[in-house]
Amino acid sequence: VSIHETVVNHRPRLWGRSKYGLSRIVRVVLDLIAVKFLVSYSTRPLQIFGLLGLLTGGLGLSVTFWLVYVKVFGNQDIGDRPLLLFGILLIFTGVQLGTLGLLAELQARTYRESQDKPTYAIREIID
Repeated sequence: VSIHETVVNHRPRLWGRSKYGLSRIVRVVLDLIAVKFLVSYSTRPLQIFGLLGLLTGGLGLSVTFWLVYVKVFGNQDIGDRPLLLFGILLIFTGVQLGTLGLLAELQARTYRESQDKPTYAIREIID
């Protein structure tokens, strides 16, 4: 394979307008994020979904513990607060994200085994 440089003639546009606008930049950025996700986490989806689940569930537990603290030590009613429902929703969302990560991990491993692909690449075996 040889690499060489070719000189090209860059002329200004004669007719029409460029179609490369802000909406196209947004699409390109979203494509780059999708490619980064597929390259980094396609073989280990539990890492990304598990981390998101832990963060979401942890935030939900923090909110719920804060409300319990307010109820016990502040002697305030928390039953009519929307923050209680939000905390519980965050906890359930965290559990669902963790479960989604486990299921995606199982599916990725099943796919690799069905294709006779190794789970991990071994760079060097040292005796």
